[in-house]
Amino acid sequence: MIELEKNYVPVVWVTGATKGIGLAIANAFAIIGCKLILSGRNRSQLEINAGKIIDQGGYALPLVCDVTSETSVRAVTATITKKVGGVDVLVNNAGVTIFESFDKTTVKEFDQIVDTNLRGYFLTTKAVLGSMLKQKKGHIFNIHSVSAITTFNNSSVYAASKAGALALSKCLRLEVRKKGIRVIDVLPGAVETEMWDKSVRKKYHSKMLQPEDVADAVVSLYCQPQRMTTDEIVLRPVEGDL
Repeated sequence: MIELEKNYVPVVWVTGATKGIGLAIANAFAIIGCKLILSGRNRSQLEINAGKIIDQGGYALPLVCDVTSETSVRAVTATITKKVGGVDVLVNNAGVTIFESFDKTTVKEFDQIVDTNLRGYFLTTKAVLGSMLKQKKGHIFNIHSVSAITTFNNSSVYAASKAGALALSKCLRLEVRKKGIRVIDVLPGAVETEMWDKSVRKKYHSKMLQPEDVADAVVSLYCQPQRMTTDEIVLRPVEGDL
């Protein structure tokens, strides 16, 4: 197990922590002794997830948050500050999609995907960046998708939202990297989560990445020596994209 700096207990905020990749990342950070803030829209599931971390001797605070709402994000940030102080590590993971052709995608679906996958990353990052700049340290992990750099059928809006978030993240990294803040882009390929239909998961189970694979990569990147960072990492199944 990697040991953290003595007497230093990082506060890690993971969005979209009710299930899948977000929950796996939260659990992985809890294992190395961090304080976890779990946010999402399902209060009961968040409380169950936090309870399991607490039962194992860790710290976890479940907070309902709609990342598309500036009011909600500000309220959660205020609660975090009051309870545990500033956020040391932000993991932007909350995301949604539909697998639909461009011509059948509705404006409502477009707004939902872009608001969550792009606006959400902007709002949560904006909420914690000020305190990170004051501390002159911090980590921001943005969980994207290979859809941001690869073309797939029936994923036009999802790809656009992820490509936009990746571009935003790259620009932010350039602005803050000399101020002690690491902005790290994680681009997973197919991960077996509920984002995929059950039939697809059943068919490609042996080929797909697992949420824990992404979580292990994120924690490994966090634990890199202070003298280095990884700007971007692409994670794919051994056999490539589905």
